[in-house]
Amino acid sequence: MKRFRLRTLPRRLLWILGITILSICAAFTLWVLYLDRVVTSEFRGRLWSVPARVYAEPIELYAGTNIGSDDLEQELRRLHYRPGDPAVGPGFYRRRGGEFDLNARRVRFADELRAPMRVRVHAIADSISGVSAADGSELPLFRLDPLLVGSVFPVHGEDRIVLAPDEVSPLLRAAIKTIEDRRFDEHHGVDLRSIMRAMWANLRAGRIAQGGSTLTQQLVKNYFLSDEQTFGRKAKEAVMALRLEARYTKEEILVAYLNEVYLGQDGERAVHGFGLGSEYFFGKPVDELEVNELALLVGLVKGPSYYDPHKHPDRARARRNLVLKELADERVIDAATAAEASAQPLGLRTTVGGYVPAFLDLVRRHLKRDYAEADLSAAGLSIFTTLDPRAQAAAERSLTRELKRLDASSRIRSSHLEAAVVIAEPQSGDVVAVVGGREIGSSGFNRALDAHRPIGSLVKPAVYLAAMESGRYTAASLIEDAPISLKLGDGSLWEPQNYTHEVFGTVPLVRALSESMNLATVRLGLEVGLDKVADTLQRLGLEKKLALNPSLLLGAVELTPLEVVQVYTALANGGFQARLRSVQVVLDEHGMPLKSFKLEVTPAASPAAVYQVDRMMAQVTERGTGRAVGARFGGHLTVPAKTGTSSDLRDSWFAGFTGNHVAVVWVGYDDNRPTGLTGAMGALPIWLGAMADLKPTSWEMAVPSEVEDRWIEFGSGLETRAGCSADAVLIAVPRGTTLPARSGCATQPPDSPSVVDRVKQWLEKSLR
Repeated sequence: MKRFRLRTLPRRLLWILGITILSICAAFTLWVLYLDRVVTSEFRGRLWSVPARVYAEPIELYAGTNIGSDDLEQELRRLHYRPGDPAVGPGFYRRRGGEFDLNARRVRFADELRAPMRVRVHAIADSISGVSAADGSELPLFRLDPLLVGSVFPVHGEDRIVLAPDEVSPLLRAAIKTIEDRRFDEHHGVDLRSIMRAMWANLRAGRIAQGGSTLTQQLVKNYFLSDEQTFGRKAKEAVMALRLEARYTKEEILVAYLNEVYLGQDGERAVHGFGLGSEYFFGKPVDELEVNELALLVGLVKGPSYYDPHKHPDRARARRNLVLKELADERVIDAATAAEASAQPLGLRTTVGGYVPAFLDLVRRHLKRDYAEADLSAAGLSIFTTLDPRAQAAAERSLTRELKRLDASSRIRSSHLEAAVVIAEPQSGDVVAVVGGREIGSSGFNRALDAHRPIGSLVKPAVYLAAMESGRYTAASLIEDAPISLKLGDGSLWEPQNYTHEVFGTVPLVRALSESMNLATVRLGLEVGLDKVADTLQRLGLEKKLALNPSLLLGAVELTPLEVVQVYTALANGGFQARLRSVQVVLDEHGMPLKSFKLEVTPAASPAAVYQVDRMMAQVTERGTGRAVGARFGGHLTVPAKTGTSSDLRDSWFAGFTGNHVAVVWVGYDDNRPTGLTGAMGALPIWLGAMADLKPTSWEMAVPSEVEDRWIEFGSGLETRAGCSADAVLIAVPRGTTLPARSGCATQPPDSPSVVDRVKQWLEKSLR
């Protein structure tokens, strides 16, 4: 029995050992097959989550465009065109006075792909005088590049512009291999020679001085694995690198690496790939990079945070110059080129034309009605929006300047007022600018979309519109501005007051609105009916249900600036509601249209009634609470508008429209403290600064056939003539309305012939 055990024991051990080895081999094989499947399934097809790219509306240039020569150069700089010889290639322009010779880039528009082209633009001080092609033939229209204003990237924050193989220059290929993996074309994913060399260097240095990872291993780590320093992770990295090289070509792996590598951080956005790196750091496509710029990007791969050129310019310059030296040593570039490039400044782009997170927030919300979040952050869509970079810049400048001034004049220490601005085009409903707060580039709380605040007197035009639509009132109708005391449902008394605590007695409606009289407005609203006022607001575009409390008549309804713009757009558009939109069209990753967001316009109110109210609102800026507008524009522009102030001076509002824009501004504190500012003191200066920069046109509207313009005295409401009273204002009333006349200033009935006409008629009859 013992002899049997001695003889059989080695056999059993060998059997167990064999089974164990086979099991390990099988497990290893299965593990390798699993990793191979991961590599192929993840790497095949769409290799990256490509965020949707968001573009502003391109500026159109044609004879008569309201853009002067200096404005045009500013727009070219915003698009990162550089002064220089246009013959060098796309992205350069030369200016001689008002003449611009431009080499325009290859650009995707919403409706076409434009090839690079040479154009000549002729501009004068305030407009474009002509556009021609390189051969001298006239161009009826030329569009500047649509400005890239942001991306809808996923929660993890990765953003990139994916380069195709033909967009990767030979210099970039050679440079990245020289600096990061000189034996890239020879190894099969793992380079044992590099590993041994790195181990020896690290032993001699007594620290980690070199890494032995290949480009393929770096790609695997970035794309599939974490940064943990464990043997298991390194083993997995090596196996996956070998399988990746077995499955794909060197070309595919190199291009994938150039698109995947991390190059820096822009707030919450992680900048990945040389395509986006070129745009982020230098404001131009990768094929326009100079040698010194390309070397800086290649140098960043080693340590994007350590060599961040914005935070550590000296480190970045030293790293760039080291890269240039190595490229010269390896004969990738010549020594003279390296020396010249080393002498160049970093050349980082300016901040002009940066991201607009508040507007992007609106875009995301509008798109969520039609697209899943995953598609927006991963499908490589191109989103063409309604953003006007000039309007956005004007709003940002004015808000920043005026808040700084208001803070400086405040008696409250550490005063940091907040503000929001929304600007739209009334005819189309296109939102052209959104500023969500004083931190312009921050993606924090968006006050333009999310700050629900009492609108105060901004509600009053709806009260007066309800009165006009009833047919019982005109702008000349008289109303009592006298104390009111109402008993509410809870038994309490509501006793509103005017802002000045004065009482003005009997006044015409036009004066009551333009001087924002609370008592007269409440009396008018109660006569018309709270239900009628609420219905008017909702027909103008307000979606929320309103409580029918008397305080509604003085703006005790909380709205966002965007909601106010929706309401005022209908007033600016003659009673037609244009649904606000921020997106015009969405293209897929191949440039094919997926969806167009059509213009939606619906009747909201009587055009005749709206015209009468708009005429009354024009008096707000001529002699009422917003008269600073009339003073700024010298009285040559008609601008209907309204100031708004909530109770205890907590919220300052101003809303108004010119011939081409409707804009709303809010100013206040986030914690709802009193500001001490009326609408005219806080919000109006911001509105005025933004509009002044946009070269506004006068509000004009075709006079509806049912109404006519008449002159009345602003204080009494009596009909007069323009030259008969210094207090005369022009209003609109239903045609044929009989108005009591001021003594000595009687006018002819609108349809009766004048004295001159009667004399002519008598002469004609006599001659017969």
